[in-house]
Amino acid sequence: MAVITAVDTFDIRFPTSLSLDGSDAMNPDPDYSAAYVTITTDAGDGLTGHAFVFTIGRGNDVEVAAIRALRDHLEGADVDALLADMGRAARLLTHDSQLRWLGPEKGVMHMAIGAVLDALWDLRAKRAGEPLWLHLSRLSAEELVSVVDFRYLTDALTETEALEILRAAEPGRQERIRQLQAIGYPAYTTTPGWLGYSDDKLARLCREAVADGFPQIKLKVGADLDEDRRRLRIARENVPAGFPIAIDANQRWGVDEAIEWIRGVAEFDPAWVEEPTSPDDVLAHAAIARAVAPVRIATGEHVQNRIVFKQLLQAEGMAVMQIDATRVGGVNENIAHLLLAAKFGVPVCPHAGGVGLCEAVQHLAMFDFVAVSGSMDGRMIEFVDHLHEHFVTPVQVRRGRYLAPSSPGAGTEMLPASIAAHLWHEPVPATAEAPA
Repeated sequence: MAVITAVDTFDIRFPTSLSLDGSDAMNPDPDYSAAYVTITTDAGDGLTGHAFVFTIGRGNDVEVAAIRALRDHLEGADVDALLADMGRAARLLTHDSQLRWLGPEKGVMHMAIGAVLDALWDLRAKRAGEPLWLHLSRLSAEELVSVVDFRYLTDALTETEALEILRAAEPGRQERIRQLQAIGYPAYTTTPGWLGYSDDKLARLCREAVADGFPQIKLKVGADLDEDRRRLRIARENVPAGFPIAIDANQRWGVDEAIEWIRGVAEFDPAWVEEPTSPDDVLAHAAIARAVAPVRIATGEHVQNRIVFKQLLQAEGMAVMQIDATRVGGVNENIAHLLLAAKFGVPVCPHAGGVGLCEAVQHLAMFDFVAVSGSMDGRMIEFVDHLHEHFVTPVQVRRGRYLAPSSPGAGTEMLPASIAAHLWHEPVPATAEAPA
């Protein structure tokens, strides 16, 4: 019997605030960071599982501590049994009554559980010799349903309905796999849109995005309406007529402010308005969506679990679902989100960027195309060209499309040299007096 011998964690931070990469109305100085986890076994195959939780700097140490709190559940456990039943592996962690008290199923501990589960999925895909998207796409409908926790979902999505969705997609799976391998998956880019960038940089990056073949760009908004209008005008002047430009407020507004602001930029024809208000406020999203229609509302980057996604869909509070690879309870819960989106007929356009998020979430979007929705219509994955060089199998984007990964695993393994170079150490406090 092979067992898990070590669960190791690392606090990794990149000083992206120095160049204002990632800056927006709510997060003006992010340092892209990863609470990173590796799972080692004594199986003798040399394979390890790798995953992370994405943060933006301070507090990354808290997430690392949460991952460490899960060690007792894993070290010494039968790894073959866990990997054979990933639904059971998830329940082992999410059903711990004392850990649930810290959530339940939301926040720091839930994200830590997601990282551990994603590391197990990475290990499982490596053992199968397949990239995660392909490994998931080859599972039966019954196997996929077995990893989803349907508790709290059955008023919107039952196991029977989930099986029907997955079985309906089975006939075309192999052809869609070939299609992905041939042409990839559509991407859009947020690279031009950070609030801290100069006008010249904004204009140049908009032109470059069009030249690079991206079908859509996204701009951050929400700090100042007049400034947003001015920046949107610059963007419109540097892309072809009718070119889609989405905007992202990063939770900046209340309901009335959001409605006023969105109406104030409506002349620039936003492709969607992302995170207009608190990600927890389902009724606010629904009110905003009704008031600004036909402008579409998108959200999901900070949605904490499948229950909130369910309610947003039930309340018609979002027209675009934006799953995140590390915000929730790992691959298991994101499969639930994809099934919910398919049930309600809402396209999924995953959130990415950060550090490693592009590498991770592409697998979920591609799995959705092959085995769940069966469609790329109106769907694309966010892309930001930052920090990919730190990964063993960095994301590949060509002419505005993600190329389907072919290397085994989930794409979440960082280079040892990058881990060593960016391992965080607490600064030594300055003394009150200079040394003699």
